[in-house]
Amino acid sequence: MNKLLKLTISLVTPVVAGAVGALATTPNIPTWYASLQKPSFNPPNWLFGPVWTTLYLLMGVAVYLVWVAPGKKPKRNAYIHFGTQLTLNVLWSLVFFGLHAPEAGVVVILALLASIVLTMRAFWQHSKPATYLLLPYLGWVSFATVLNIALAALN
Repeated sequence: MNKLLKLTISLVTPVVAGAVGALATTPNIPTWYASLQKPSFNPPNWLFGPVWTTLYLLMGVAVYLVWVAPGKKPKRNAYIHFGTQLTLNVLWSLVFFGLHAPEAGVVVILALLASIVLTMRAFWQHSKPATYLLLPYLGWVSFATVLNIALAALN
C-alpha cells in the first residue's frame, strides 16, 4: 500500500469517528446543552468545532507516522490503543450528549484520558513525533474532563 493511501486512511478514520460523535452532539447543543448550568471557564460553543477538527487531524497524522515508521517492532499494540481511545472518544459523545448523562460521561472521559496516555506510550516506541502530535489532544481532553466534572456537579 502506498503512502498516500495510508495517509488518506489515517486521516479519514478519526474524522469519521468525529462525525459519528457529532451526530449525537450537534442537535443537543442548542437544546439540552444550552439548558445546563455551566462553570465560568466553559468555552464558547463555536470553539469546540475547530478544536476537535484540528485534534482529529493530528490524531490521523500521528497514526500515519506510526504506520509508516521503519522498524521491526510489532505495531499491533499501538493500533489497539489508538482504536480504543477513538472508540472511547465517540462513546463519550454518545453518553454525554446522546444520553444527556454528564455523570456517566465522567466515567467515560476518565477512561478516554487513560487510553490516550496508553496510546502515547505505545506510539513512543515507533514514532516520537507521533507521540508529540497527541499532546494537544491530551491537553484538551484533560480540560474537557474538568469541564465534564463541573457540568456533572452543577447539574
